[in-house]
Order: sequence, then C-alpha cells, then structure tokens
Amino acid sequence: MNLLPTKGKLCNFDCIYCECGWNKDGRDDRKLPSAVEVRSALDSKLAECLAAGTPIDSITFSGDGEPTVNPDFPQIVRDTVALRDKYYPGAAVSVLTNATMLGNDAVFEALRLVDNPILKLDAPTDELVACINHPQGAYHVEDVVRNMARFEGDFVLQTMFLKAPGFDTSSPEVIGPWMDIVRRLRPREVMVYTLDRPAPLQGLVKFTYSQMQALVEPLIEEGFKIQIKV
Repeated sequence: MNLLPTKGKLCNFDCIYCECGWNKDGRDDRKLPSAVEVRSALDSKLAECLAAGTPIDSITFSGDGEPTVNPDFPQIVRDTVALRDKYYPGAAVSVLTNATMLGNDAVFEALRLVDNPILKLDAPTDELVACINHPQGAYHVEDVVRNMARFEGDFVLQTMFLKAPGFDTSSPEVIGPWMDIVRRLRPREVMVYTLDRPAPLQGLVKFTYSQMQALVEPLIEEGFKIQIKV
C-alpha cells in the first residue's frame, strides 16, 4: 500500500540505493491520500479479492517513500487492521519504515498494532547513515535505537548491506557495532538484504548470499533469527 503521492516520491530519507530514485526527481505530485480515501479503496479491493478467491498473506505498507510521514498514518493503520479482520483475518499487516517517526507517540502506537513492524537501521553511526540514507533533517542513531527499544524486541530489524566508494558495511568497524545494536535490541527477527534493483548512485556493489551469511554467522550462533535476502 502506498500512502504517498502516486506520481512522485516523498521521503525524509534520500537513500543512495532507493529503487524510487532521488527525492529531487519525484516532486511533481505532492498529494497524499487521506484516511477516508485509503479506507474506501482498501475496502473495495479486499472485497474484490475475497470474491475472486484471491489469497492474501500480508497487507503491506511501503510505497514511494516513507509511509509514516502521511499525517493520517495512525488512523489508516487502525482502519486497515479493522478491514483485515473483516475480510482476511489470517493475513498479517506489515509496515516497512525507516523508523524516523518512532518518537511520535501516535505513530509508535499505530506500529504496535501491526503484526510486522519492519524497522530500518542501515548503519551504526550518524556519519555512515548520512552517507547511505541522506536523512532530510536531524537524525541520531542513538535516538532511533532508543525508540526501537520501546518495542521490547517485538519487531523486525531491517538492514541493507552494500559497498560504495568510501565505505563498506561489511568492514569490522561497521559490522561489529551494528551487531552490538542487534544484541541490545534483541528483535524477534533480523532481515539483512542487499542491492536487488537499479540504484540512483553509481558504483554500488552488492553482496552474495554466502558473504552475507558469513557476516551474520555470529548472531545466528547466538540464537538470533536471521532472514537473508538477495
């Protein structure tokens, strides 16, 4: 589900690997769907899918940017959970988010309602986040980690592994502190992934499955559930 403009990207990150491209190239459309519009469209779509016998495993919020920047996000989540319960009670509700809005209590409480809050943290330092994610405004890893800790482990941590001119997320000075954050937060699952689609920045290098498995092996040995996506 896309809670952002249909003809443009809107995000408070500007990630070097984003499949939607750079923020500057997606500003023609600024209209955000309202909670009323989303509920109506989702109600119709779920009813249509149910009538057609179409299975649904997950209703997932992602879209062309960061879904939690939509000011109606909390109400949209509540509506979505209610419609899920009505039409597909066995389906999960999932949200892919960069975790920047967790300090907003309404957003945090909405994310506590979903089955799969998937929270991004691509690097263990502010400096590396600035290189990879280009936050649009103030961003501090420690603040984000502290807000993630409010989930008490009931979330999925998502991290991108990649190499680029000037940094390598597999280097000991990066992977070691990142694993320490994982140990501190103890998420129910860790999702590590790498480049899969064309990126706006040239020169990025993806990892292989075996390389990524080797990087997270210490966490696997410690009992963490790790999902590796390539």
